[in-house]
Amino acid sequence: MYRIVAAAGLAVMMSAPAMGQTWAPWYQRSLLEPSRPSVPSAKPKTKTARPGSAAPASLTPPGSIFSNDDDDDDRPAKPSAPVIVEGGPRPDINPQAPSEVRYNSGQPAGTIVVDTAARRLYLVKGPSTALAYPVSVGREGFTWTGTEKISRMASWPDWHPPAEMRERDPRLPTKMTGGVRNPLGAKALYLGSTLYRIHGTSDARTIGRASSSGCFRMHNGHVVDLARRVGVGTKVVVVHGSTRTARN
Repeated sequence: MYRIVAAAGLAVMMSAPAMGQTWAPWYQRSLLEPSRPSVPSAKPKTKTARPGSAAPASLTPPGSIFSNDDDDDDRPAKPSAPVIVEGGPRPDINPQAPSEVRYNSGQPAGTIVVDTAARRLYLVKGPSTALAYPVSVGREGFTWTGTEKISRMASWPDWHPPAEMRERDPRLPTKMTGGVRNPLGAKALYLGSTLYRIHGTSDARTIGRASSSGCFRMHNGHVVDLARRVGVGTKVVVVHGSTRTARN
């Protein structure tokens, strides 16, 4: 009997390590469980995650879609701007005549002279007179001088931001149809084969400032008036600081 009891006690003692080996891994796993919710806890932050995406949303830092780091191929690409944006309604714009001033340009009648220093556009009327329109000119780094001709004119033109402009601001569309929200306004007079234009704007606050990318903005009423007085082939001279005088 003693041997039976001793054998039973020995069996219990020998089984204890085996029970510990079987139980310990499960217990250790249970200790790791509190750290597991850290993975799903990041999911509510992923409002733009696509279903079935293998990469965790936490790898996409906020704002990185506008990053200029083109060398980081593993980052999300810049967002695709809408291809076409509607420019809004196209109301009738009444022409608005400007003031006539004394202006000695040395240019023949019918010539347009843009003085970027004075921020004025002059339509030469005669040897000593011109119509003077206030304009917005190119900001620093976007000014230019030279001679061009009006190559075409368009009412409520579509706007096609050039590639370099869309590179600077990837939110810009490939095309915006003509309308009151379109930055080209009610009329555009295209200068030769350049990207520059004399055009209208619905934002009158910019007139008289150096705020464009090289184009010349006018009040919508003024550009409609100018377009009635000139045509394709009209000479346009851009200067910085006229050597002639202009006064009322």
